[in-house]
Amino acid sequence: MQELHNALLIHNPNAGSGGNARRLKVDEARRILEARGIQADLAETTAPGEAIEIARRANTDGRQLVIACGGDGTINEVVNGLAGSQNGHRVPLALLPAGTANVLAKELELSWDIPKAAEQLARGEVRDIALGLATPLEQPEKARYFLSVAGAGPDGRITYAVDLELKARLGILAYWWQGAREVFNYKFHHFRVSIEGKSREVSLLIVGRTKHYGGPFKITTKADLFEDQFEFVGLTTQSGLKYLSYLPTLWFGDLRKEEGVYFWKSDRLVCEPTNEDPIYAQIDGEPLARLPVEFRIVPRALRLLVPGPAQLPSGAK
Repeated sequence: MQELHNALLIHNPNAGSGGNARRLKVDEARRILEARGIQADLAETTAPGEAIEIARRANTDGRQLVIACGGDGTINEVVNGLAGSQNGHRVPLALLPAGTANVLAKELELSWDIPKAAEQLARGEVRDIALGLATPLEQPEKARYFLSVAGAGPDGRITYAVDLELKARLGILAYWWQGAREVFNYKFHHFRVSIEGKSREVSLLIVGRTKHYGGPFKITTKADLFEDQFEFVGLTTQSGLKYLSYLPTLWFGDLRKEEGVYFWKSDRLVCEPTNEDPIYAQIDGEPLARLPVEFRIVPRALRLLVPGPAQLPSGAK
């Protein structure tokens, strides 16, 4: 932390529903960091994709830290800007949580109160972590890194179909609304997943780098952000009602006991369609491409500022 003086804070003012109240929290966080020797200049995004270019410039400008304040989509853009650098200078990433879901904040036990999160960052440490890389095999130029969760099948379809205006108003509830609609409209086509010479047909694949998935749920509970592997989950059912029946067992953490649900670990997997039906993939809650897609681990692809524990109130135990 003693070397991280020259920072850039990339803020997405449109993530979630923060508005002016969140800007005040961001300014307070900057003052907290400055008091600890971290000068964080502010750069606000104005359009989708802009955070990638801002992060790339931060890398080439010799910044010592990039702080992302936004949701999973904003963080994904910053990750791709940092990890895609070719100049050998690896700028650490830190997070101030905002946005719709923010899986990483939950995984790191980072306070959702932005000034408190800044206090945690000031007591943190930088660690090297692997990233996932998702490559559409028919459009390899669209390959993207991801930090938390990816998938293919109905969750990929949801990211393509969700109404962006509804998402801006309702946040994560917009995904649940779209998911409920897909239960009755989506065909749950099978596709092939291949790993280490073995293959299986599934209707949903979840690719986990984190235990948290979205909302209150944990699915890939044996995934580890500091391990060079994914945990994969494959579901074989083609019944929307069966998918709904999994929700109580998922809530109580018993999904591993269900028939037709498979868990495994590896550092690489390929998803391929079995016919002409379109199957979509997503990364960190954002649409990627149609299958075929390869998911693989890239070791030591990112330096991450892991926050220290939240301070308890005075007198608390």
